Amino acid sequence: QVQLGESGGGLVQPGGSLSLSCVASGSIFRVVAMGWYRQAPGNERELVAQTTAGGSTDYADSVKGRFTISRLNAMNTVYLQMNSLKPEDTGVYSCNLRGYGSDLKILDAWGQGTLVTVSS
Repeated sequence: QVQLGESGGGLVQPGGSLSLSCVASGSIFRVVAMGWYRQAPGNERELVAQTTAGGSTDYADSVKGRFTISRLNAMNTVYLQMNSLKPEDTGVYSCNLRGYGSDLKILDAWGQGTLVTVSS
């Protein structure tokens, strides 16, 4: 079983910054990718940013240049630095891990989510 522990959400004014972190623990054999998704009220969940084990990164167009994802491979930890936040960045941010468990079965694990509110 794999657990993802998220932290760092909160309330911030427009133009401000927040940093999210996610630590994965449990029976993990290999991580393929870790990333952050968000869901705003009334919207579908969308990919914000992800990073692969090989080091490549991918960002939603709406956050390019403002958000940075980074990862400590050895610690199965992923961070999301969010700068120049806008009200439309408001939502529940969830950490995702894709890979293989110690039983070599495919993993697609989710954290419980952390709320980010951008408002004056």
